Amino acid sequence: MLTVEGLRSRYGRIEVLHGIDLHVDSGEIVTVVGANGAGKTTLLKCLSGTQQVSGGSITFRGEGLTGVPAHRRPARGLTQSPEGRQIFTNLTVEENLRLGAYLFTDDRVEKDMEDAFAMFPILREKRNLAAGGLSGGQQQMLAMARALMGRPSCLLLDEPSMGLAPIIVQQIFDVVSGLKALGVTVLLVEQNAFGALKIADRGYVMETGRITMSGAAADLIADPRIREAYLGI
Repeated sequence: MLTVEGLRSRYGRIEVLHGIDLHVDSGEIVTVVGANGAGKTTLLKCLSGTQQVSGGSITFRGEGLTGVPAHRRPARGLTQSPEGRQIFTNLTVEENLRLGAYLFTDDRVEKDMEDAFAMFPILREKRNLAAGGLSGGQQQMLAMARALMGRPSCLLLDEPSMGLAPIIVQQIFDVVSGLKALGVTVLLVEQNAFGALKIADRGYVMETGRITMSGAAADLIADPRIREAYLGI
């Protein structure tokens, strides 16, 4: 579904992605793990179109994506739940969700919203409240639900567990794991390597703008180098 070949990106004259190669097949959960500053968020920004690509290519569902502007990519089936949530704090929960569905005017929007509330019941309780009044975990749920309102075939998830209590992190990962059954392909970027690899089919390890390891998630969890560097074992 998604293929990245030789991807390069820079901030000014400083290159931060140095030829990234990866692929995500339809129906997979694929994770990219690595330390803070490894380039993971920059990678997702390149995929969503909010960061300029200086080399390489991005192919999504058989079509080149590199030159497609960011606001056109959701219509292609690619949406993102960004790092830091980036919800509209002065709007209500429901208004945030409807913005996620801005491409659509059909009757399915109401069903999509009900599906979002079923996935995150607390959002139903808070639907008429300003999003800025939600807890950090609830805001993360809203960011994910908003991205899903765009009916993606592939969802880009950037650090969904960041700054959350362990019990909320588990709830978030349970939802991500369940997206496979809904037919949503997921590319998950995470510092929480163990949590991400537990729910993923495959994984990539990124260090200083390069992919240094890849393989089946179970194999990466068992690899002594990964266990020492990222799992604290």
